[in-house]
Amino acid sequence: MARSGVAAALLIMDKGGTPFVSDNRNANDLADQLKILDNNIAYETGGHTDKLLQSDFVILSPGVPATIEIVQKIKSEGIPIFSEIELSSWFCKGKIIAITGSNGKTTTTTLIGEILKNAGLKVEVCGNIGRPFAEVVANISEDGYAVVELSSFQLENIEEFAPHVAMILNLTPDHLDRYDGFDSYKKAKYQIAINQTPSDYLILNAEDRVIASDDIPTSAEKKYFSHIRSLPTGVFQRGGSLVGVAEGKEQNIVETSEIKIPGPHNLQNAAAASLAALLIGIKPEDIADTLKTFPGVEHRMENVGSIAGVNFVNDSKATNVDSVCYALRSLGTPIHLIAGGRDKGGEFAPILKYGKDNIKNIVLIGEAREKMFNRLGKSFAVQFADDMEKAVQKLFELASPGDTILLSPACASFDMYDNFEHRGQVFKDAVAALKNNNELKKSVR
Repeated sequence: MARSGVAAALLIMDKGGTPFVSDNRNANDLADQLKILDNNIAYETGGHTDKLLQSDFVILSPGVPATIEIVQKIKSEGIPIFSEIELSSWFCKGKIIAITGSNGKTTTTTLIGEILKNAGLKVEVCGNIGRPFAEVVANISEDGYAVVELSSFQLENIEEFAPHVAMILNLTPDHLDRYDGFDSYKKAKYQIAINQTPSDYLILNAEDRVIASDDIPTSAEKKYFSHIRSLPTGVFQRGGSLVGVAEGKEQNIVETSEIKIPGPHNLQNAAAASLAALLIGIKPEDIADTLKTFPGVEHRMENVGSIAGVNFVNDSKATNVDSVCYALRSLGTPIHLIAGGRDKGGEFAPILKYGKDNIKNIVLIGEAREKMFNRLGKSFAVQFADDMEKAVQKLFELASPGDTILLSPACASFDMYDNFEHRGQVFKDAVAALKNNNELKKSVR
């Protein structure tokens, strides 16, 4: 009964089906969801029973691994299992632009949505960001677009899902607590392109070594983007400009200095979004207008103010090590890092490489803090904190004017928080409380 599960149930009911929802949490923890289901949809709480084996098909929420007992029973009975994304695509009248990758998905998805909206197109941004696909699919007309962010979990149970434009931004080891290795994780990501046709497009990062070395199975026409070199076609940086080449025609899109979101990783995101927009016929000047004004997304390198000259940046969406490395490369100030949470099976060594020159202190929180300390404690000044408020306070006492306190956890949030948004909000609340306390002290003096 998470967001996508409730949305899927409502969609099925709207289309004349009879949904049944099963959740292993207790009813007391699901009060808001049960209000939405009301008396119209049957459900069970407190565990999954064999009632599910009476289904014509099962929609598996992305957070539920296929290894649990009830899912194995469902498979043994030969009952089809689909994702909410697969279900929703059956009823989508418009074209689908789908974005996946290890990092940058939310920024790129949001940016594509803004470009399309500003160009006057009808668009719904959904999936792993904001509202579920099932919740908005009825709003998408034949001349409209669904811009869908997709995690590997959401792509695991795809059968017919076929986006007109699919995009794989990058691939680094992630979610290894769920998959039995990097190859299994990649295979799930590559599902995004498995049903595409020759009239569709698959956008790929020309600078990603994993993507470049794999023959990704698809019938779509492959297009590439680069943030460091010229390409024969696609979108790339040349000199100080972002350039697009489509159907043999070269067009300047924007000067890279005018792109509002900072950092080399965001230049990649801007190139990828620009390529998607060009492929569906949006003019370069309309793309440029959005790139010049788009401020980025909440919880991704979000500047949340300063106190006594110390800057605070909320990067709660950095749930893997590669994301943290992007953040470290984007900041040109001394950094005091808050990290930790639920370990996803990653290796923390890259933080040593990218943080050696600018990380001054680290405060670790959550379940993974002992593991992270064992890897980082010999190279950095590391402390533990029991909660976000204490972590912020400790680092503020250590920081100097001009320094940055960065929340960039490299871990999932579910050990302490509902999700990364909740974690980011707790960080912002802690900064706000610290600011109020600091101003109160100054006024007393």
